[in-house]
Amino acid sequence: MTVTKAPKPVFPAEATTLEYAASLDAADPLSGFRDQFIIPSKANIATKKLAKPDLSSEPSTYFCGNSLGIQPKAVSKYMEAQLDTWSSIGVLGHFTDLEDSPLKQWQLMSEQASASMSKIVGAAPEEVVAMGTLTMNLHLLLASFYKPTETRRKILLDWKAFPSDHYAIESHIAWHDLNSKENMVLIGPDEGEHEISTDKILSYIDKHAEDGAVLLLPGIQYYTGQYFDIPKITEYAQARNLVVGWDCAHAFGNVDLKLHDWNVDFAVWCTYKYGNAGPGSMGGLFVHEKHGKVDYSAGEDAPQFRHRLAGWYGGDRSVRFKMDNKYKPIPGAGGFQLSTPSTMDLTCLCAAMSVFDQTSMADLRQKSIKLTAYLEHLLLTDTTEETRQFDIISPSDPYARGAQLSVLLKPGLLHAVSDRLQNAGIVCDKREPGVVRVAPVPLYNTYTEVFKFVEEFKGALSSL
Repeated sequence: MTVTKAPKPVFPAEATTLEYAASLDAADPLSGFRDQFIIPSKANIATKKLAKPDLSSEPSTYFCGNSLGIQPKAVSKYMEAQLDTWSSIGVLGHFTDLEDSPLKQWQLMSEQASASMSKIVGAAPEEVVAMGTLTMNLHLLLASFYKPTETRRKILLDWKAFPSDHYAIESHIAWHDLNSKENMVLIGPDEGEHEISTDKILSYIDKHAEDGAVLLLPGIQYYTGQYFDIPKITEYAQARNLVVGWDCAHAFGNVDLKLHDWNVDFAVWCTYKYGNAGPGSMGGLFVHEKHGKVDYSAGEDAPQFRHRLAGWYGGDRSVRFKMDNKYKPIPGAGGFQLSTPSTMDLTCLCAAMSVFDQTSMADLRQKSIKLTAYLEHLLLTDTTEETRQFDIISPSDPYARGAQLSVLLKPGLLHAVSDRLQNAGIVCDKREPGVVRVAPVPLYNTYTEVFKFVEEFKGALSSL
């Protein structure tokens, strides 16, 4: 299975002018989405002072959606509707759809959010559920999908996996009384490289075709922004009898995923990055339909289904309140639910998803590719490998990266450059020892912001 790619964006000589950047914004069909977000002001960013947003003040340049997306204006409206429901009818909110509310009754809110998220990850609504947080969901799915045997017990993962993923995998191996150092296989780039080639990953899969149990990789690597070839890697690993899971924390709301068509076994993600659902917001998980089937051939009282750590909310609504302790799992990902979900968390998530419902990931991805290509073009213009004080360690192919360029600075420059950017009202994040991660988000960032960022960034370097 291959992913069709358009040609890499090419920019003319006049691309290095503010007028050209403005012309790209004027022609941008998605530009109107910026008005649906509250952008922190430059003054607040520079001073770090907490204040109510002043929409009349100059907005900051917010390039940190890879860490925390900014607040959609819909959140206030949705939260007000939620509070009205709670205050007006109390417990009846579980079963009552209120007129003029953008939210479904409480027991259906998770399905409302899941339906929106399913379009973002390329899945059927029944294969997705809004619940928990990323690491909790990863633990739950590893409990279901990691079944080590005498011969197959190793988990293959990214050498620079986000720490919570690393810890989760380590703990599951130890839970089975196995040695984590012997059974964690870390896949890293070649010496001197930052990008992990697909061929390198496939070679590790071949090497562990007989003793590998699970392959778990990030859809997009948080440090470099590399976008892995999910369909090719998944197909290759499954052909060698490995279960394949993907951590889509940095891929959700960022790239155009097709988890169902790519036959991914399971996936997890958070929603506070490109999903814009708020700090620590509710996460999501995907379980392919082939793993979510419930078989009643042995009778209604003896359903057969994939083992999981079960909870009350994963039981079918038709029998949930019978309280007879006869578990009848919801078919699909919904059967992996545990407890009653927080309606407040779901409210923020549904509000954020309402913005995505107005567009498509294909359109957002198209703009994102052009944004990062423009950023790369401006960063490299008028520089050479010998003169520049940084390297871009994200893949040069815009289709092999997400909405992020990771810029590795020469030693000793990171904190000074970061301080200069923040004082100018530009929000990026840094990763030691020297990386600035720059993430222009297609929903609310502009080409003009990219242009002005590069001006400030290069100015900071020249002053040092």
